[in-house]
Amino acid sequence: MPIVLRNGLVLTMDDRRTVLARGDVLADGEVIVAVGPDLEVPEGTEEIDASGGIVMPGMIDTHRHLWQTAMRGYGADWTLTQYFVWYYLEWGKKFRPQDVYAGNLLGGVEALDAGVTTTVDWSHGLQTVDHAEAAVDALEAVPGRFVLAYGNIQQAPWDWAPSADLRDFIGRRSWGDMLGLQLAFDVTGDPAFPEKAAFEAARDLGLPVTTHAGVWGATNDEGIRLMYENGFMTPETTYVHAATLSPDSYHRIAATGGSVSVSTESEQSAGQGYPPTWQLRHHGIPVSLSMDTSVWWSGDLFSAMRATLGADRSREHLEAHVKSETVTHCHLRAEQVVEWATRGGAAALGLSDKIGSLEPGKKADIVLIKNDASPVMFPILNPYGHIAFQAQRGDVHTVLVNGQVVKRDGRVGGVEAARAAVAKTVDHLMSELGDAWLSGMNPDIPETKILDNPYMYTDYRSS
Repeated sequence: MPIVLRNGLVLTMDDRRTVLARGDVLADGEVIVAVGPDLEVPEGTEEIDASGGIVMPGMIDTHRHLWQTAMRGYGADWTLTQYFVWYYLEWGKKFRPQDVYAGNLLGGVEALDAGVTTTVDWSHGLQTVDHAEAAVDALEAVPGRFVLAYGNIQQAPWDWAPSADLRDFIGRRSWGDMLGLQLAFDVTGDPAFPEKAAFEAARDLGLPVTTHAGVWGATNDEGIRLMYENGFMTPETTYVHAATLSPDSYHRIAATGGSVSVSTESEQSAGQGYPPTWQLRHHGIPVSLSMDTSVWWSGDLFSAMRATLGADRSREHLEAHVKSETVTHCHLRAEQVVEWATRGGAAALGLSDKIGSLEPGKKADIVLIKNDASPVMFPILNPYGHIAFQAQRGDVHTVLVNGQVVKRDGRVGGVEAARAAVAKTVDHLMSELGDAWLSGMNPDIPETKILDNPYMYTDYRSS
């Protein structure tokens, strides 16, 4: 039946950034049919009271390793080096297809719970086609919109990307608006450019590439140069992190129309480099937001927006202070990070005609932020600032994806099924790792030396 959200503060995120202080959004079938005040609706329309809340487009996460969600919080004290060692070299190969399924199931439900209606599953744990089948089975079991970014960290991309197994897998599954497909692999900067075969496979399959670029100690400017000189930098390419690149590389990304997926919590904590929005703004590069992995960080874009504003403004102040100057007006505004979390993600995925804003004809991916029991949800004076700095996952009241209510009155479905699947995965990993389970979770703490203080007296009281 048609659904109307009534009397909310509506952030349309349309081209004019229209804000309705009191408006309605009407969805019928899969699409939005009207946005405005006091809409007339068909008989039998379900009405959802949005008064006292904010109605906004569903948020879009362009880079999340869903398969790792079953290990939520495990790597809270890791560096990027420890992450690489654990997943790439030591234990990532212990994940069975059912473990990838469990992580994707939980991660998908978690995304919907936080108002993220579209998620790019940067699925680099697909060691076999059976793992890939399990990943897609889980995504199809969750009523969200997903893009499978197919990857395999246990094998070189020039081996798996052109393989017949991958082509057969692609041919067996159904792809479309609810489930898209990309290839996910990184470029090492090897002058021989062995990744060329993987890019050619993506081109032959008509698929975009998403790649971790500008990651300290892993990917660098040479990878960007090789992609550019071989003609593989396209408007469909997503560069994840892009935190340690030179101006020349940023110019190449800007000139070829690519976009950057910024995972600020990740870049700040793991060590990919300083979150690059301050550079991306200077070079005019489109931005989307992502949260990376629940092994470390929160699985919602409220935290991503908040962290991104903080990091960008901190850098702006720091640069000014070095020159003995003062920043009197912030360049990055709350409205811009809300745009990156919605329209920015849609643009990065080539879906701007379908999602990212509340406009008639677009898919009915709609989020209501409302929590009458919370003292944080009133007053709502600056709606963009409220979303970026005040609201949290617990304030997501209602979520629609493709016109279907998937979270209602603060409760999302699928939690118990995900809980059961994840419990089996955790038991399996604990059994496989043995003592390494605890040691992996608790890396050594480096020794800290306190500086000698010239103002310390031997006996302060007698002085």
